[in-house]
Amino acid sequence: MPSLDARGVASLLREYAQRTALRGGNPYRAKAYSRAADSLAALIVPLDVLIDEDRLTEIPGVGDAIADIITKLHKTGSHPSLEKLRKEIPAGVLEMLAVPGLRPEKVLRLYKDLGIGSLSELEAAAKDDRIKKAKGLGATLQTKILQNLAIAKSGEGRLHLHRAAALLAQAEDSIRKSRPELKRVTIAGDFRRGCELVGDLTIVAEAAKHKTSTPSANGLRIQVSDRKHFGAALLFATGSAAHIEQLQALAAEKGMRLDADGLHKGRTLIAGEEADIYQAFGLPFIDPELREGRGEIEAALKGKLPKLVTDQDLRGILHCHTDASDGTETLETMAKATRKRGFEYFGVADHSKSAHYAGGLSVEEIAQQHREADRLNKRFGKDFRILKGIESDILADGSLDYDDDVLERFDFVVASIHGRFKLDRKAQTQRLLRAISNPHTTIIGHMTGRQLQRRPGYEIDVEKVLRACAKHDVVVEINAHPWRLDLDWRWHQAALEFGCMMSINPDAHSIPELDHMHWGVQMARKGGVPADRVLNVMTLAEITRYLRQKRRSLARAA
Repeated sequence: MPSLDARGVASLLREYAQRTALRGGNPYRAKAYSRAADSLAALIVPLDVLIDEDRLTEIPGVGDAIADIITKLHKTGSHPSLEKLRKEIPAGVLEMLAVPGLRPEKVLRLYKDLGIGSLSELEAAAKDDRIKKAKGLGATLQTKILQNLAIAKSGEGRLHLHRAAALLAQAEDSIRKSRPELKRVTIAGDFRRGCELVGDLTIVAEAAKHKTSTPSANGLRIQVSDRKHFGAALLFATGSAAHIEQLQALAAEKGMRLDADGLHKGRTLIAGEEADIYQAFGLPFIDPELREGRGEIEAALKGKLPKLVTDQDLRGILHCHTDASDGTETLETMAKATRKRGFEYFGVADHSKSAHYAGGLSVEEIAQQHREADRLNKRFGKDFRILKGIESDILADGSLDYDDDVLERFDFVVASIHGRFKLDRKAQTQRLLRAISNPHTTIIGHMTGRQLQRRPGYEIDVEKVLRACAKHDVVVEINAHPWRLDLDWRWHQAALEFGCMMSINPDAHSIPELDHMHWGVQMARKGGVPADRVLNVMTLAEITRYLRQKRRSLARAA
């Protein structure tokens, strides 16, 4: 049989990973196969070239053992270990691993105990109440399966931002090294528009000759255009379809024609660069994040496009965890890492006492952390400061997790829901409204509680909650964790119109997660948020004054 290309080998390696996970044992082995498959998905150099030149271990995540497996899969289309695993489990069972929250051991139980062998059979069994009657499975799992089947279908083939970023960065690097004749190598598609989930993995590059389009594994597409048409190619590859259609309609109104070759008047190309195309329409450059066909062209025509917040605008970090609760690092280590990144303040916000699952802080542990913060702040001096915060659970009745005399010790309070997700819409909304009206609340954390491709948010009246935040001067969090990205960018304009301030928070539990801030900025930009409406754009002096004024207002109210 003919040898397999990178796409074919990546597919088999993913199957290898899934079957290894179902067998059990060392979970890191399956993850290693999966990471290697992702790396193959972004491969630009032909796989046979790397094999012939003995360069497979240059691929991220590929060591000697996996290199041997890749070579065997490439040359024969299979591997003895894979064939052995295939005899244990039918192919359809692997489909069930795509359901969020359905772990390999549960998938195996569903297959062995109930004979469920595919995604369609799983859905039928759940709807027929067969799963809730099975020992070791139960009603809770059945409900979760029915709920998460819809998530699996809606997110099919789409990647979280950080995973898409890693694949695209690797592909970009590979293109630059393997095809040095290509210039202006630029990431396009959903990722360039800052979408929370990415399904369109596209890179546009400039070459001497006109266009080609080359598909790679995992849906990655390399589009090559000459210099004259590069900008139009990038515009069309970025999208969205709705934005492009509206630009084409505007072109028609002006007696012009816009297509992937550029903007034409008759047979004459009048604009081929992206910025020039917008300028020819009498428009300013529209940032890619705004290109969703949601009124951005009308705003541009009226000169009302916002100046979007950037990474460089942010002066500090709020809502981070340490090893005092469920983080991995000490307060000192997290603060120093934040300072090293050029920020002026670090807002610690460990979990509160009711969050037993996350090591929530007792009153004595709070006092201990505050003493440590004071000690460190003396060492840091005037240019950097640890702000003393807490992520207080919002209890079922809407109250916060400590008495007032404890809450008033903090510089800021992030109030968040971490349980009782199944309250009805009215009760859940009232719960949030009570927390917002609490004068100690500074920020509402991850307002809807969603986890992308894992669980939907709980049901609330978002508009009512946002109006309450504006009324009580409570800041709305844009949680920057790539699994959350909550509040959804589609609500940002409403929040701004009601008068809300936003805060871009990493919800970091480790040093690498401090860099989640970038994804929060992407969401804010996509939501049209300007820098002057973001709390942590404030300097250390400004945010210290802002928080002090809030505490004074609280004292006066008391």
